[in-house]
Amino acid sequence: SNETIGGVEFKDVPDVGSSTLVADMSSNYLSKPIDVEKYGIVYGGVQKNIGPAGMGIAIVREDLMGNVRPDTPSMFDYKLMAENDSMYNTPPCFTLYVSGLVFAKLLKDGGLAAMEKRNIEKANVLYGAIDGSGGYYVSPVDPRYRSLMNVPFTLAGGADLEKKFLSEAKAEGFEALKGHRSVGGARASIYNAMPKEGVDALAAFMKDFQARNA
Repeated sequence: SNETIGGVEFKDVPDVGSSTLVADMSSNYLSKPIDVEKYGIVYGGVQKNIGPAGMGIAIVREDLMGNVRPDTPSMFDYKLMAENDSMYNTPPCFTLYVSGLVFAKLLKDGGLAAMEKRNIEKANVLYGAIDGSGGYYVSPVDPRYRSLMNVPFTLAGGADLEKKFLSEAKAEGFEALKGHRSVGGARASIYNAMPKEGVDALAAFMKDFQARNA
């Protein structure tokens, strides 16, 4: 439901009729409320918004359990996992523990609706900086499908200017802004843990860089 490299996020749930809808929500789990009743399976890794890498969470409609092929590995048998409270094997204990802390904090901070509001505010700051640059910074994504988690952009001035931007950004403490190798440019990942102050700081740096390199 969210593609991290290109920064594309589906905002609406497709109507698939009587077919079973399955969604990988690894990169936007817990970023907003979702109506799980519209899906047969929602699954994803926890490493973006929930906890340390090494665990996945699957929300599975009950009627879809217990219909595995004979050659299905035990770890992919959702019925078997559910019957054993997700502990058919030794679980990743530290990841479970940290995830529990994240869940508790999320609830304390107002739940998914409040988190979605914060994520929209953060994304609006960054997309506003891009769109308000007069074409200096360019978003390659249709505004209807812009991700709240991953914001890719390019500099209209070309590759050399992008290299300078990334170098100066790193010197100012902005880490991992280089875009994925398959698309280039820059990419800011603003997952739940990124505070709005961090996004504000990046937007201010972008404005300052433009002023000095117009």
